[in-house]
Amino acid sequence: MLTFDRETVWYVSRLLAADRRHRRTRRATRLLTPFRQAVMVLRWFVDGTRIAQLARDNGLSKRTGYRYLHEGIDALKAQAPTLERALAAAKRAGHGHLLLDGTLIEIDACHVPGPTKGVDLWWSGKHKRHGGNIQVLSAPDGFPIWTSPVRPGCEHDMSAARTHGLLDALEAAARDSGPITITDTGYEAAPTCFRMPHKKPKGGELTIDQQQFNKAIGAVRALAEKANADLKTRFKALRHVSLDPWRIGAVAAAALALFHFEKNRTA
Repeated sequence: MLTFDRETVWYVSRLLAADRRHRRTRRATRLLTPFRQAVMVLRWFVDGTRIAQLARDNGLSKRTGYRYLHEGIDALKAQAPTLERALAAAKRAGHGHLLLDGTLIEIDACHVPGPTKGVDLWWSGKHKRHGGNIQVLSAPDGFPIWTSPVRPGCEHDMSAARTHGLLDALEAAARDSGPITITDTGYEAAPTCFRMPHKKPKGGELTIDQQQFNKAIGAVRALAEKANADLKTRFKALRHVSLDPWRIGAVAAAALALFHFEKNRTA
């Protein structure tokens, strides 16, 4: 039983039907209708059902099952907000701050040489596992409003944010009477519009004021982790991706589009 209502299935079905028209797919040449393909795609997102099982259940070859899944991912990804749209929506909503946090989407062991000799490209030293780094921007209440393309797990949050142009975009938004950004210490040396806890100085102690600041900002920042948890709890596919790791960003964006549709909210 799908944990999606029929309206969500029809929503994905309409996107897939539009995609087929765009591809000029001839009628009666597909083994599945857009509706049945939508059900298959949603099963993968919500339950993380293996492609072999989905293909068998729908009378498809494994290769066709993968093709149908990727069509669904791309159709949904196209509905996810860009960073510019997300920031504009946050400003219209009157948010005084946004939350930024990175999350690791786990993958199968992927032995690809990275920039550091002897360390795999997709190996995260912080999490001690293989995965892809996704940056998640969320509203003050922990509602996710944007997810980034993927970066290899060996990259730190700050490097990933810089690659995606997040630092400049968030700084420009704050300069234009927009929200500031609250993060953790993984974004040290970020622009002045970023707020993060004070690090304990080497050989020293934090002042009372710094300790109180860290407690206050820690309570606010905890909602950034809620955004990541909400997405991974709703969509098991985000807990472990066995597709090409470079597809993780598309999977995250597609999941975000589904989340926004279900909640009828974007900011």
